[in-house]
Amino acid sequence: MLSTFLSHQRKSFWRSRNKGGSIATQIIIGFFMLYFLVVAVGIGFGMTIFLPKIFPNQTVMTSFNGIILYYFAFDFLMRLQLQDIPTLSIIPYLHLKIPKRKIINFLNAKALFSAFNLWPFFLFFPFIFIEIWSVDGALVAVMYIVAILSIMVFNNYFILYLKRKSITNVLFTLVGLVIIGVFAALEYYKVISIMVASNFVFSEMADKPYLGLIFPVIASVIFILNSNYLRRNLYVEELGSKQEKKVSTDYAFLNRFGKAGELAALELKLILRHKRPRYSVFMGLFFLLYGYLFYKAPYIAADSFSKMIFAAIFMTGFSVLSYGQFMFAWQSSHFDGLLINKIDFKDYIKGKFLLFTIMCTITTILASFYGFLSPKLLLLHLAAYLYNIGFCTVLVLYLATFNYKRIDITRSASFNFQGMGATQWILMIPFILIPYLVYLPFGYLNRPYLGLMTIGFFGLIMLFMRAYWVNYIAKRLELQRYKIAEGFRE
Repeated sequence: MLSTFLSHQRKSFWRSRNKGGSIATQIIIGFFMLYFLVVAVGIGFGMTIFLPKIFPNQTVMTSFNGIILYYFAFDFLMRLQLQDIPTLSIIPYLHLKIPKRKIINFLNAKALFSAFNLWPFFLFFPFIFIEIWSVDGALVAVMYIVAILSIMVFNNYFILYLKRKSITNVLFTLVGLVIIGVFAALEYYKVISIMVASNFVFSEMADKPYLGLIFPVIASVIFILNSNYLRRNLYVEELGSKQEKKVSTDYAFLNRFGKAGELAALELKLILRHKRPRYSVFMGLFFLLYGYLFYKAPYIAADSFSKMIFAAIFMTGFSVLSYGQFMFAWQSSHFDGLLINKIDFKDYIKGKFLLFTIMCTITTILASFYGFLSPKLLLLHLAAYLYNIGFCTVLVLYLATFNYKRIDITRSASFNFQGMGATQWILMIPFILIPYLVYLPFGYLNRPYLGLMTIGFFGLIMLFMRAYWVNYIAKRLELQRYKIAEGFRE
């Protein structure tokens, strides 16, 4: 049965309308994976050299024990952003005599084929075999391997469980974000230390190797929890469309923008009524916590904005990125209706720009609490805000004209999580690269504030050219409309 599922997925890939773009994307992802794996191998074999230089006041074993949980905390955050839920179009199989257990086993096995599950092998195992095996013996080394693999499996299935639960329950998402935010704040203000906790756990395990058996037990629990959730929700009723709750909310403040405001209001209702687009937009709230990772006191004091631009761009613009990557596809079920109605493409694109501007404005206002750390961060956020509403909105809408893939927003997102895939993150390269290209010359000249002004000025220029970009993208959409509609019908 496993080979049958794999064969069907392979045929689906090669028959897909977007197979050309998918192949190119997979090649690019492959190069990135290869690069990071080579880096991991270098770090793994060079740890005995690097760790004493990075942590000169402690032993190599103390440093190694301390970074293990740090790595997996970072791994957790990266998986939260990049790891896809393993998908299988399972509705055609549910009426067949195929045990649900086999479908669930396929989904669980497919989830293990991730680059995130390769890096611990290359990063930690060389040190374990070179240092720990020779000093503490084979039993301790084996327990380290068991513990690291168990934490890896725990992260793998815990992320999948969180995504499946949170996408069907917004309250679950908000509670999770609050918990992550609290831990990030406690770590930032030195109330707790992940490194100290990690060193304590693994030092105890080195002294008492049997404690390492706790880790596979915890990993097994989350695996069973994830499998049980799949088993409970593996029904057509769960995967199919449900009766939508009627929403009669009007947004009078958008009426002043004319036809574009009406279209923006309709799309805002679409977002609030459906789980998948709503989740893509609300994921921007998670990125409001990014400042705790990047806004360090030494960087702020030294005006090192080059080390903080990344967070500012993401916090103020991620909702636009996450939702905009699937622009037009959110309306794929009624895109033909849009074509036959007398809707001016210019008004249609203006409505998208208006919606994106509202998203950026809200997230920028919410991120203003970082001003309590330093007023300098408000200037950084202002520059990032202008850059996002000026340039990023244009790029997202332009790239959307190349999207021919249908999205069914009436289906449950339990097996349909597509908002944060690695394919979409590749398209973020221009988002991050351009502000650095603009800022770095001024950074080298020790003119950081002039660099921020230039980024903001670049965004303003693009904003003042919005009428031109509306015309350009509207013409592009008009040229592509039949290709897009054909793709949405598949």
